[in-house]
Amino acid sequence: MKKLLVLLLIALVAFVGYALFWPGEFMPQPWTPAPAQTGAAPVKSAPLNQAQRLAENVANGPEDVAIDDQGRLYAGYDDGTIRRFDENGTNGEVFATTNGRPLGLAFTRGPVEPESNAAQNGRPAEDPADTNADGEPAQVLIVADAQRGLLAINTQGDIKMLASGANDTPFAFTDDVDVASDGSIYFTDASSKYGQHNYRADILEHGGHGRLMKYDPATGDVTVLLGGLQFANGVAVSGDDAFVLVTETGSYRVLRYWLTGDNAGQSDVFIDRLPGFPDGISYSDDSDTFWLALFAPRNEMLDFAADKPWLRRIIFRLPEAVQPAPAHVGRLLGLNAEGAVVTDLQDTDPSAFAPITSVEQSGNQLYLGSLTASAFARIPVPERNEDDP
Repeated sequence: MKKLLVLLLIALVAFVGYALFWPGEFMPQPWTPAPAQTGAAPVKSAPLNQAQRLAENVANGPEDVAIDDQGRLYAGYDDGTIRRFDENGTNGEVFATTNGRPLGLAFTRGPVEPESNAAQNGRPAEDPADTNADGEPAQVLIVADAQRGLLAINTQGDIKMLASGANDTPFAFTDDVDVASDGSIYFTDASSKYGQHNYRADILEHGGHGRLMKYDPATGDVTVLLGGLQFANGVAVSGDDAFVLVTETGSYRVLRYWLTGDNAGQSDVFIDRLPGFPDGISYSDDSDTFWLALFAPRNEMLDFAADKPWLRRIIFRLPEAVQPAPAHVGRLLGLNAEGAVVTDLQDTDPSAFAPITSVEQSGNQLYLGSLTASAFARIPVPERNEDDP
């Protein structure tokens, strides 16, 4: 027994030495997370434990859901497919295959690349699929594909590459996308260092490798609006196009980048001290609400280790099975235009629909995506807090 204890002690010392001193790309940075907010708005209706699962067992990981003008539902899966369903999540079919990992989805209209690009790539400047039966611009699905970059897919399922990098830095983890009323496309590269399969490393490192960007369909130019973000995730343009929001998953907050007005080109904090890891965010004119998905609640061990890079080195070297894991909790928040919480829905049951990675409103329904579930889900739009202006 004594020899066994000595061997275990030697093995432990060797592992700690390896974790602390073995060279590698993982370079944890110290930071101090602020305590989580308390006193969120009460749940008014539609608890998450009543979520209706749609398109079950078709494929895994419908991370985001988009709805077209006909009410059809689109979701991207971890097998690289984007599948289309009717409004009830039935009659599914493969709409397109990106050969990557489609994450954020958003619809726009009309041409999404300059005519010069189309000519250079051997395509007609005006594709018949770019117009509908009335000769008006057809809807085009914009896709943030974690592995391939920013893509556009026309009504026939044809895929165009819009962008794969910016400022001489390739995208490593294209994450989410939203479209302004003028057709400008806002999207994120969650990390220029770590890919989608290594997302935990980026959050644990806290190295600021995320970016918020704008793609201009008229010129094909990509502009970096914000850099140094801690896992840049969800994107949502405000209803009046005055600003765009971006979630910083690794810092428990949402930033606001001003597009118009005296603050144009500047950024500030929209909401911080969130109780969990913010993921997808969207805006709905119908409810005048920003819907924010929380991937998982905060982890006490990770917060404790935030200002201790040496401890995070050890955690990083541990087998993933024994690293701090996200708790299985479904949660989403509704935020008003000032960033105040007006709805807080939670489900802590083991059968909860979780993790929730996106929330999209269509009519009186909220559609919920998930990175790992075998279905997406929907719930009725909850009532706002009566005290909210």
